[in-house]
Amino acid sequence: MVRREKSNYVIQSVSHSLDVMEQFRQGGDEIGVTELSKRLKLHKNNVFRLLATLEARGYIEQNKATENYRLGLKCLQLGQAYVHQIGFLHQAQSTLEMLAHETRESAFVALRRGQEVVPLDFVESKSPVRVASFLGDILPLHCTAPGKVYLAFDSEEELKNGLPDKLARYTDKTIVDLPLLLKQIQEIGQEGYAVDLGEFIEDVQFVAVPVRDHTRGLVGSLSVAGPAHRLTREKMEKDIIPLILKGGNELSKRLGYHE
Repeated sequence: MVRREKSNYVIQSVSHSLDVMEQFRQGGDEIGVTELSKRLKLHKNNVFRLLATLEARGYIEQNKATENYRLGLKCLQLGQAYVHQIGFLHQAQSTLEMLAHETRESAFVALRRGQEVVPLDFVESKSPVRVASFLGDILPLHCTAPGKVYLAFDSEEELKNGLPDKLARYTDKTIVDLPLLLKQIQEIGQEGYAVDLGEFIEDVQFVAVPVRDHTRGLVGSLSVAGPAHRLTREKMEKDIIPLILKGGNELSKRLGYHE
């Protein structure tokens, strides 16, 4: 199959919308439709429609007194999320390296994206047989340790509305019975860690703990993953869980969390 250049997939209307937003990056000046039309060499009607779309989503707002436009609150929220994410990953690096060294298994941090979790930083084990990086892959919530950590912080109503009636099965060990999963999630909240015993990937086991910040809210999950023949339940309880709990607590404290 011939790969096409990514530039071939660019959607012109989306590109124009981003062009509009980038005109505001110089500072706090408001800009009118006519000025934007001149800068972007687009018809005023097209610019107005782009602004209306961005305004409806909160990325642009209009000053009713001048009828000019400025960046909206949603831009600030995205910027704060980006800064927070970068800070979290920077602080997590030493913890990941420590866990990979001490456990001799792979370690990673992941963030939630809707009903999935995405690994954003990954340190592989140096063992010849190891769990290789799946950086950027999408992991389900209900059958992975980092996903279950997030579910343990959901309210009862969020769990009820967020989890599907039929849970997807990935291996013969995947928990697809909702009441049983809810019971396990409750136990995770009490114990402070989650495990995945080959529920998502056959013969791969995970342990995960929450990472919190100064707001006491969950900002990420910290995980260790290894082949099942080496990362046995006995080894988890004796070696891995104490180390990852310690690592999660130390990382949370660096982010400002206090019990």
